[in-house]
Amino acid sequence: MAGLPPLPVRDPALADKHLLALPDGVEPDEVEVLASSRFRNVRWEDAVPEAPARTGVLPAVTAALGIRAVADRATGPRALRLARLSSLAGPYAVRVEDAVALGLPGSTSTVWVLTAPRERGERPWPGGDRDGLKRAFPDGLPVREEERVLQWLVAAARRLGGAVRTQTGAVLTPDPDASTDLTVLTARWLEPDDVLALVQRVQPRAYLSVATPGSWAGPASRTGRGSQGAVGGSPERGGSGLRAALERHGVADEEERHRLMAEADAYDELMLAAPPAAEAFGVLVDLGVDGMLAVEVSAHEQLPPLLEGLPWVADGVVAYRVRWEPREIEQIEQERPTLEHRVARSRSAPLVSAVARVLHAELGGEIADEADFLVDPADL
Repeated sequence: MAGLPPLPVRDPALADKHLLALPDGVEPDEVEVLASSRFRNVRWEDAVPEAPARTGVLPAVTAALGIRAVADRATGPRALRLARLSSLAGPYAVRVEDAVALGLPGSTSTVWVLTAPRERGERPWPGGDRDGLKRAFPDGLPVREEERVLQWLVAAARRLGGAVRTQTGAVLTPDPDASTDLTVLTARWLEPDDVLALVQRVQPRAYLSVATPGSWAGPASRTGRGSQGAVGGSPERGGSGLRAALERHGVADEEERHRLMAEADAYDELMLAAPPAAEAFGVLVDLGVDGMLAVEVSAHEQLPPLLEGLPWVADGVVAYRVRWEPREIEQIEQERPTLEHRVARSRSAPLVSAVARVLHAELGGEIADEADFLVDPADL
């Protein structure tokens, strides 16, 4: 980008920083919006003493159906304050040869430099490493504020098609296609049958994932204590301890036991006859070899900071989470999943987007991705 200060690649202090590398065309406002989606009180600060102060802030405007504050342009690098001890300075221009020397993708056009406290915890446990952080920090994972800002850095790189170079020298290039799930946040609650009808516009095979009243007839025969008299059965584990506890703390009076059992039976009958209204439910679609698509509906407590304080969230928010679940669920947490997983994901992601579009068209509100970044429905 013309007019941007060059990245100080020869500065020894740069090797001790986390870097966010972005391709051409990503504006500072986009980075600011993503930061405001995760952190409160995000603000611009001068990164160098000679940089002129901001001359003002334009009124808040909507972007991707979200809210952002647009600051007047100031020449020179600035720092975007993320948290109490963490800030992101930039953007800096970077030459292709310097980007390659740092291990960054050749498509890198600008770099942001993260200043954050170094806070490390235990060595990573074996298991999934979707973001590559275990690979980048084999001696101790970031914790507390460093963990929060570094996770945001990786999420921002995934959203913007960039990469992250950690202080350890590892380069993380998150796959943008790995983020499939979407959530429609709205003030409206729809009954299960209504949500099912909406999902069936996209996937006619969708069905409700709710318990059918009266469908459960108790535990299977010859299980638990019933297994003791069955051929080949085994005593209930811990049965002797349970018997001793009942003898010590149970109700000894037989009439009182019968009364308590009668009250419990009456309560169960009442609940079965007039069950309480559902507070959460789901809709499922069997995708065969590609896995399952699920729409999970429930109240939403923790909003992205961009939405806090808006009038329509005052009376509560309902989340309609549209998730893709592959047959091999562990592949979701792999930094480099198998080809089969990626093929199934490429076929399922458009269905997730289509369901989210249908729900949003009916319910209004906002759409957020897995990282709580707002998404414009027109981009789905």
